[in-house]
Amino acid sequence: KRLCNAGVNGKKGIIHMVSAWSNANNMVLGQVKTDEKSNEITAIPCLLDLLWLEGSIITIDAMGCQRAIGEKIIDKGADYVLAVKENQGHLLDDIKEAFVQTPKAASDVTIEKSHGRIEKRTCKVITDMDWISKTKNWKKLQSIISVETQRTIVQTGEMQTEQRFYIASLLSTPQHFNEIIRGHGGIENKLHWSLDVIFKEDYSTKQAGNAAENFSTITKIALN
Repeated sequence: KRLCNAGVNGKKGIIHMVSAWSNANNMVLGQVKTDEKSNEITAIPCLLDLLWLEGSIITIDAMGCQRAIGEKIIDKGADYVLAVKENQGHLLDDIKEAFVQTPKAASDVTIEKSHGRIEKRTCKVITDMDWISKTKNWKKLQSIISVETQRTIVQTGEMQTEQRFYIASLLSTPQHFNEIIRGHGGIENKLHWSLDVIFKEDYSTKQAGNAAENFSTITKIALN
């Protein structure tokens, strides 16, 4: 999460905090500040090193879909579910082709109405890794996942459709993967939303020394 006003004139020295959020417990378990002129790719392994992960399922956005990160998660006794986008182009193409050629893949469908929208989520899972050309690049890769979301605005009838793809190191049911991936939204809906709306973090203009980072820690202790 970017601390929007932590830099000089809103630009220089902008701070980004990478947090580990436990969706099961609604708690922040740890955080790391990204190095200046760097990003999450270098910060995520440092954050993983701080945590006891055995038996956990780690979900990360596409930025964290890196072979070294997946390997670190496995080495710490956990499993990964990683979003895949264009930053892993060949992998993404393989996954898309797999689902085009496997229309009857195991699936789970959920329908939910809230906030004036009807949301239909279809989760499909393929466990035949022959579709992936470089399976060995991803430690313990066992499942590829498609989640298609169809949102309908009740008042207008407007419909939006989105399809996202994931890789996972565990074997499980489409229903379980649907729950895991839906739960990943907690870091935005529960953590980042609370930091901005309740704690007004984006309005903070702390810039001296480590003040912004320290207050980020204090705020998350209060949130916990």
